Amino acid sequence: MPPDAESGRSSRWAGARFALPLGIFLALAVLLGVGLGLNPREVPSPLIGKAAPHFELPQLHRPQENFSQKDMRGKVWMLNVWASWCAACREEHPVLVELAKSGALPIIGLNYKDKREDGMAWLVRFGDPYVLSAYDEQGKVGIDYGVYGVPETYVIDKQGVIRYKRIGIVTPDIVKNRILPMIDELNREK
Repeated sequence: MPPDAESGRSSRWAGARFALPLGIFLALAVLLGVGLGLNPREVPSPLIGKAAPHFELPQLHRPQENFSQKDMRGKVWMLNVWASWCAACREEHPVLVELAKSGALPIIGLNYKDKREDGMAWLVRFGDPYVLSAYDEQGKVGIDYGVYGVPETYVIDKQGVIRYKRIGIVTPDIVKNRILPMIDELNREK
């Protein structure tokens, strides 16, 4: 084989050796850039547009009485997942208290992986915006709803379909610009 052919083959091999890792690096950089641009609180939930998962749990304040999402059929309502040990829940709580005072919709709490006594004491201390709180001590209902952190909030329509999910704190801006307009729209639906 002529010496020139040998050097051409080795230079092509060297180029291919560097092109593959460079291509992989660039692809990963693009994926990372796209991922960093996403807001994790606005990642669409696979539950949106689907029936709220069934549950039946004892109530926080009345353990002898159960609550089921079916009890809210025919109403637009909010399910707020909270816990006394959750610092973000403390920050969100005054917003929920104000929303409850407005009477815009019933708010049901889902006390998540908490001690019953701690949850009840927390509501006495900071105010209770909930029509009632269901008590999910083991977090099993949270699993069905895709909860991976608290607080999380769901707006559920009259037919029991999840129409909105918020991961993280509900702010006054979210209430004003997203939740209240949605409630008005859902209440007009038959």
